[in-house]
Parts: sequence; structure tokens; C-alpha cells
Amino acid sequence: MTLVSADDLDAAVACFAAALRPAAERDWTTVPGTGDLDGWHTAEHIGDCLLSYAAQIVSRRAAGYLPFLAALDKDASSADALEFAAAGGAILAAAVRAAPPEARAFHPTGTADPAGFAAMGCAETLVHGEDVARGLGLALDPPREVCARTVARLFPHLGDVSDLDPWTALRWATDRVEVPGRPRQTGWRWRGAPLDD
Repeated sequence: MTLVSADDLDAAVACFAAALRPAAERDWTTVPGTGDLDGWHTAEHIGDCLLSYAAQIVSRRAAGYLPFLAALDKDASSADALEFAAAGGAILAAAVRAAPPEARAFHPTGTADPAGFAAMGCAETLVHGEDVARGLGLALDPPREVCARTVARLFPHLGDVSDLDPWTALRWATDRVEVPGRPRQTGWRWRGAPLDD
């Protein structure tokens, strides 16, 4: 079984923050992020996701998300957006560390354990972080072992991807890049439930 840890999440968040910090004084509302979102709103989305995952673990909610939205003030700077996303990662990592491995909570892709929420946090941070970085003319270079564990935990249905660079595999699994000889992952979905459930 592939476990993704709070340490992996810390590494993903550190990579994201280090890559984007040089552009923290730029206006992220003027650059593309994920989908229709600009870079600022994509960073806000990262923070909201990570905080929501932390709330799920702490509450152990069996059905649905806790009904709250974590959002930046409308006049928050790009540096604030980066700090918000990184703080969300730190809070999620603390929740993962504090929760017993048998804890479970709702996620639409399957009732998840702490390691599953850590993996989802890694994927959210790295994939959306890369979306923001690309809009700023930057790139993330995440630890490959974190990417490999994240792909193995969230995308077991994609089969053996050990022939791919793990960062490429994660971006392919989330339809950010095409890989010759492999189908595009349009409409992709990860597995939230533990692999042995």
C-alpha cells in the first residue's frame, strides 16, 4: 500500500512556495491559472481545498463537506494568496499528523483516510501550483518521490506508470500534459478511498 504522509505534503507546499515566491509581488489577477481562474483565484482555490480537507479529517464527517468556504479578502495581494495557500497546507499537514490512520471522512471520490487527504493535498498544491507558475512564466520542480507516491495513491486505475517521470505522470493523470502512446485523461478523477478499502 502506498502511503502519502504529512511530510510529503510539507515538501509539496515548500516546492510550490519556493517556485512562486519570486513572483509574489506581481499581480496574479492578470495571469492565467487553472481553467477560467486567474492565478490569484487559483491560489485561493488551493488554500480553500487544503483547509477543507483539514476540516474533513478533524470532523470525520461521514457525508458531505462541512459547509464553509475559505476565501481571501478581495484586496489581498498575490503574496497574501501565496501565504494563504501555504498556510492551508501547513494546517492540513498538522491535521494529517494528528489523525489516527483509521480515521475516515467524506470526499466525493471515496471516503478518505488521512494519507488520502495528504495525497489530495499534494496533488492540489502541485498541479494547481504549476498552473499558476506557468501563467507567471515559472515552473515547479517537485520531489519526484512525492509525485510517485501521490500518483500511486490517487490514480491506481491508470496502471503502471513507472516508465514515466513521476512529475510528468502526475500532470498526465490530471490532464495537464499529453504522453505519447497513452490516452488523454480528460474527465480525470482520482480515488479518495484507501486502496485496501
